[in-house]
Amino acid sequence: MAFSSRYCPSCLLSLPTRIITPFAFRANLASPFLQQARTAAQSSNANKSRSKKDSSKGSTKTTKKKRKTRSHFLQPDLRRVTQFSLVDAMRYLRAAEVGRPPNSAKYDLHIRLRTAKNGAVVRNRLLLPHPVHTDLRIAVICPSDSAHARAAKAAGAHLVGEEEIFDAVKAGRIEFERCICQQDSLAKLGKSGVARILGPRGLMPSAKLGTVVKDVGSAVRGLAGGSEYRERMGVVRMAIGQLGFTPEEMQSNIRVFIEGLKKDIGVLSDRISKDIHEVVLSSTHGPGLSLNGELRGPASPPTKDLSTM
Repeated sequence: MAFSSRYCPSCLLSLPTRIITPFAFRANLASPFLQQARTAAQSSNANKSRSKKDSSKGSTKTTKKKRKTRSHFLQPDLRRVTQFSLVDAMRYLRAAEVGRPPNSAKYDLHIRLRTAKNGAVVRNRLLLPHPVHTDLRIAVICPSDSAHARAAKAAGAHLVGEEEIFDAVKAGRIEFERCICQQDSLAKLGKSGVARILGPRGLMPSAKLGTVVKDVGSAVRGLAGGSEYRERMGVVRMAIGQLGFTPEEMQSNIRVFIEGLKKDIGVLSDRISKDIHEVVLSSTHGPGLSLNGELRGPASPPTKDLSTM
């Protein structure tokens, strides 16, 4: 029996008329679109569930990555650190400063403390047996025609006066590294308005730091040969000697510094626990070398070889 043919207008496909009726033709055209819609809905639901799972996994990972903040500063294991005697450390640091004048570079001592991150810090000033800063410029705030001014000049003060120093600071001419105020001039200093300039530079006189004094002469002499130190991030740093110092002079300065630091730590013992963990010696252009507490090692050169530059 012959079948009549009919053409599909979309694809011009010749199909038997008995197979494709108008209803079947509409159903056959609609079914692929319905299938695509179902597939799209299923895939969108799957994507939503997958994104929820991924977000939950991500939050879990983020939670796992969070670490507890340390309450104390991290300390290196000294068993894995190469340590040197004082003579050996000075020899290597001098090699790093070859070609530079002995007075242009300095030794710095870094003392690492076992201490908490939050709490009181160590801060003080001491007079070393062998001063490091011999050319320190000191300004003394006191009446320029007073006995205090004459005593300050005799002790080696670079600038002495009241209004002349205030005017120079306001004009941007800060030609000193330390500033002392005689206690009778403290009121004028407060009214002068130079605190906002000297404060950020660490030059503002303060009774707490011992730079507001009654006897300016002895204060200038002590400050000229003294050194200041302050704890920052669990480390106390201070210039401990010039490059031309002998090992014996360096040893004397280091001993006085550590003894003074231990006294400062003892004062804070009722407020916070602190202890010395490591002592490191460095120079202006050299590396930091951990010290083992000895003056010389078995293979160290004689100290007389480091006595001159």
